[in-house]
Amino acid sequence: MRFGHLAGRFFGALSPRPPRSVDVAWVRSVCTDDEFAVWSRQPAHDRRHSVAVARRVQAALAGTEFADDPRWIEAALLHDIGKVDARLGLMGRVGATLAGSVAGHDLADAWSQRRGITRRVGLYLRHPEIGADRIRRCGGSDEAARWAAVHQTPARHHEADLPDVVVAALVAADDD
Repeated sequence: MRFGHLAGRFFGALSPRPPRSVDVAWVRSVCTDDEFAVWSRQPAHDRRHSVAVARRVQAALAGTEFADDPRWIEAALLHDIGKVDARLGLMGRVGATLAGSVAGHDLADAWSQRRGITRRVGLYLRHPEIGADRIRRCGGSDEAARWAAVHQTPARHHEADLPDVVVAALVAADDD
């Protein structure tokens, strides 16, 4: 992960303001009721981030054969949905990210079987796979679930089996 990306996310998360009503209406128009309910469970800063990512994906795909396909917007809107399960605040997320960097993500499975903050850190580090499962359970597209599962690991992006131009748009849009 790039430091600039993480620093930008940190400072953006300090604001408690919700997404703009026009953005919430747009998300509602793109998502099914179940997807919208899942998206709405995210904290305000994650919802704002997901809208920004989805808008950038929409702009990047405009004029391509992939424009206007709701699967790519859905993938952008729901890619971080697995973070909800960890119930970590901003500083907890910073700690979890540092713990994963120092100890490695290989311990996330074991940590998520524990209790308390250790469990929550493990769940946070496993948010890609947890998010993919949540997307599938709410009836989201397989493409969105596959993207959520691999979005944090560039070496696994090919496993999503999405068109290269879509992957490039999703990666660039999330690397704000």
